[in-house]
Amino acid sequence: MKRFSAILSAVTVAAGLSLAAPAMAQQQPAAPAAPAVKVSPAALASAKEILAMKNVAAMYASAVPNIVERTKVGLTQQFLNYQKDLSEVAVVVAKNLAGREKEIGEGMAQVYASEFTEQELKELVTFYKSPLGQKLLAAEPKAISQSLNFMQQWAQQFGEIVNAQFKAEMKKRGKDI
Repeated sequence: MKRFSAILSAVTVAAGLSLAAPAMAQQQPAAPAAPAVKVSPAALASAKEILAMKNVAAMYASAVPNIVERTKVGLTQQFLNYQKDLSEVAVVVAKNLAGREKEIGEGMAQVYASEFTEQELKELVTFYKSPLGQKLLAAEPKAISQSLNFMQQWAQQFGEIVNAQFKAEMKKRGKDI
């Protein structure tokens, strides 16, 4: 589970950082909107239970310090003469915003609760508590990791095929690349 969480964490944080840091360095964005669907407290509780069983919090546990660090690095590149100050301010900002990553979990629970009915969420909780559900929770991270590795290998090999076809087609036009 740790490896899966690390992979998802890296992917999620990297994507978030690459998209959010430049905007955050310039202005403070508004908080994301909650799903428009009204959810019951019981559905939200079931969604949170599912996310806890899946250890989803590990994906975003370091989101705040990572985003603070990324923002500091971006600002330091823009304002080289403020490097010391920005490093000191980063500690203050990280402390001020500590715990805000929990908003991610709340938002994810809202999404689950708006995508599934209360009954479906209860059935999912029951499933994840069953022997097969427990096996899925234990085996899925490895299966996803291996699938990601396979996709990366496939993409690399396929890229070589595509590159070879580009070269062949360009050679037909009398242009060696």
